[in-house]
Amino acid sequence: MMTGIDKNVAFYSLVAAFGGFVFGLDAANISGAIRFISSLFELTSEQTGTVAGIALIGVIFALFITGTLCERFGRKKVLLAIAITYSLSTILSAFAINYEMLVVGRFIGGVAFASITVSAMYIGEIAPADKRGKYVSANQLMIAIGLLLAFLINYFLIKAMDDIQWLTNENIWRYMLGAELIANAVWITLILFIPESPRWLIMKGRSDEAQAILIKTVAENQINDIISDVEESVSSQEKNNTFTQLKILFSKKMRFVLSLAIVYAIVQGATGMNAVLFFAPLVFEQVGMSVQDTFLQTVIMGLVGVVSTIFAISFVEKLGRRFLTLAGLFLVVVAHGSTWFGFSQANYVFDEKTFVAIEQDLSQQNINISRLAPLMGKTYSTDVELKAELAKIFSNKELPLLSGTVINSSIQGINVPMVLFGIFAFLAAFNISIGPILWVIFSEIFPNNVRSVALPFAALVQTISSWSVSEFFPWQLEHLGVSTIFFIYGVIGLVGLIIMSFMLPETKGKTIEAIEKELVTS
Repeated sequence: MMTGIDKNVAFYSLVAAFGGFVFGLDAANISGAIRFISSLFELTSEQTGTVAGIALIGVIFALFITGTLCERFGRKKVLLAIAITYSLSTILSAFAINYEMLVVGRFIGGVAFASITVSAMYIGEIAPADKRGKYVSANQLMIAIGLLLAFLINYFLIKAMDDIQWLTNENIWRYMLGAELIANAVWITLILFIPESPRWLIMKGRSDEAQAILIKTVAENQINDIISDVEESVSSQEKNNTFTQLKILFSKKMRFVLSLAIVYAIVQGATGMNAVLFFAPLVFEQVGMSVQDTFLQTVIMGLVGVVSTIFAISFVEKLGRRFLTLAGLFLVVVAHGSTWFGFSQANYVFDEKTFVAIEQDLSQQNINISRLAPLMGKTYSTDVELKAELAKIFSNKELPLLSGTVINSSIQGINVPMVLFGIFAFLAAFNISIGPILWVIFSEIFPNNVRSVALPFAALVQTISSWSVSEFFPWQLEHLGVSTIFFIYGVIGLVGLIIMSFMLPETKGKTIEAIEKELVTS
């Protein structure tokens, strides 16, 4: 049975983690909207990548100032500012009248993506040591729930197009993006009911205020020890500005902690989650599915994410951060290997049966498919060859709406079970390991005297790694092919598994101050 303290910690942590829910909505709704946006604004593959990737450029911008803002104004006020920024982004994006306005809206939303970092920082500082891993992992659970809800909204909007005349290819994406505004308003309201981080208050010399909050979040006999530990940690160092904190962060004594964070950040970002996240329907399209089927698969994908994240939260304190990370990375390698093998068997055949299927599926799209006639009797060994041929025939307005149908009708030889196993196994592996555990590790390994710049810096590395995946995925899909892309992700996962097996310590059940004494060299 939960005590009053447990309920308080759970409520404060989940409100902070609600930013992950909004992030999940934002990441997944663009995955459904992207094909319609690309068609409406006649985007190139590079511009399509920018629509998804610009948000992560916004994150990079935000992370340069997040540490300073958190240090000066506190975690709660920064979370509130981020929630308001999300709302502005949603309005600009949903009502965008051109590509440039959409990019600006998505960039502002990216600035708000810093919520994940600030949430992890807040939860890491307000939750007791024996529950910290579980509550920081709740950040990932909220992301997974946000993803699932967005995938559901996108799927039902796609299905509704058959019955609702005013819902068209030109406006459906606006409803996909605009639905996020409701969650923005809920989060703003909830943040008003949580306290400031007690550790931040102690660092600012406001111990009496911190004590009033700690009474609600930890056992009474632990309060004085926590205050003493934080004051000792802070008093042993000078009160540092941002530049001084950065200087300490990059000093020799912090070398191991910083290296560990950088490696973890790169591996988590570069194993391909954003490719699946931002472009899920396009990924499933390569398997040879109809538009509705690709959106249905994203709903299943969202369910897998929620279930596997619940598993991670349930076992992060029992199995530990190290075991879950290494086991998850091993499964990532197996999953990507399966996806690569399944796609590598595919070829694309244009015979009479193919043309009949294409004509049936595109009968309501007002696209002249007679231009496909020169392809009759041809076979393409890779999706790259096929897409290059289609690009010669159709415009950027037509390609996003018909490429899936053409692939679906012409594909042969693909091992669909291996591809689907690979994609879903990767999602499960990510959400039980490197997805949530990264933020747990980041919330634990950095000392108090550099925490407000170290967490944003580590998140910056992860964001750049993730950005490279989302920014270049459409281009890679066009020029390298889907099998090669997942092979690359698998290699990155394998390298990460080897390095992390040597570097990653176990931190479960230890206070932030105890971890500092173990990992930071004198």
